[in-house]
Amino acid sequence: MRQALIRALVGVAAVAALVSNTAAQNTNPRFGRWKLKSDAPAPQSNIMTYAPSGERGMKVTIDAVNASGQASQWGYATNFDGKEEPITGTRSSETASVRMITDRVAEIVYKRNGQITQVLTNVLTPDGNTLGIIYVRPGADGKPDSVSFATYERIKE
Repeated sequence: MRQALIRALVGVAAVAALVSNTAAQNTNPRFGRWKLKSDAPAPQSNIMTYAPSGERGMKVTIDAVNASGQASQWGYATNFDGKEEPITGTRSSETASVRMITDRVAEIVYKRNGQITQVLTNVLTPDGNTLGIIYVRPGADGKPDSVSFATYERIKE
């Protein structure tokens, strides 16, 4: 009887730890689904999903549909530590590194063959419902060649 009680308490403690860990992961205000705010006609779309990964990390998945209706998906995982992580599903970049500048501003660097292909500044609004992203692509000389902007709105489910 005593062993059964101990096993039950260990089981409850394990579940409590799992719930506590999951709750801690869900505190990142970026977690959720985000839709690109765009005037592009259907079927074009771009949806980013930010989900918990590991103890403190995040898995990023981008689901896009182009003007011809062709769907694509790519993504990566990050621990927000600035370390390069592999990207899957795209040829434009091989790695992504993410570091937090502040609790609301992240810098993301994409590389291919060791060369920077794009640098993003990702800014979360104070209300947590909008992401503003600045995209900078370097030219052959390493200086910014093109700059673009995008706004993503949280999908409320």
